[in-house]
Amino acid sequence: KQWYQRRVAITAGGFGAAKNLSSFATQGVDMTVDLTVSDKIAAFHSAGKPIGLCCIAPVLAAKLIPGVELTVGSDQEGTDKWPYAGTAAAIDAMGGKHIVTDVSEAHVDSKNKVVTTAAFMCETDLHEIHDGVGAMVTEVLKLAT
Repeated sequence: KQWYQRRVAITAGGFGAAKNLSSFATQGVDMTVDLTVSDKIAAFHSAGKPIGLCCIAPVLAAKLIPGVELTVGSDQEGTDKWPYAGTAAAIDAMGGKHIVTDVSEAHVDSKNKVVTTAAFMCETDLHEIHDGVGAMVTEVLKLAT
């Protein structure tokens, strides 16, 4: 199937999302999103198809979908557990709305059909990250039915 024939889109985070799919790693809130990625997110969103984003990838939706609710976990900077909590403020500054969640949870923005989870934005045990990513995938698939 071609990408536009798929029922859902799920994007992982990490340096790939921060450096290759966007320029968030170097430009922060002034970032750009790769045109191919931007077009695909826009197409899925306008078609009402669910989108799942984890780790740093929610910044993509913050830049592209005004008012979207997203999570990267905590917004409390200065803790060893959440070293990237400042990303929450960047999401808000780009027009999104950050929702605080635990790493093992996913946040569902039903209006925009976007599901996010913190994943490796949190320094924790791998099983907790696994639980959050699993919750994200489960919720994305629920929105697809």
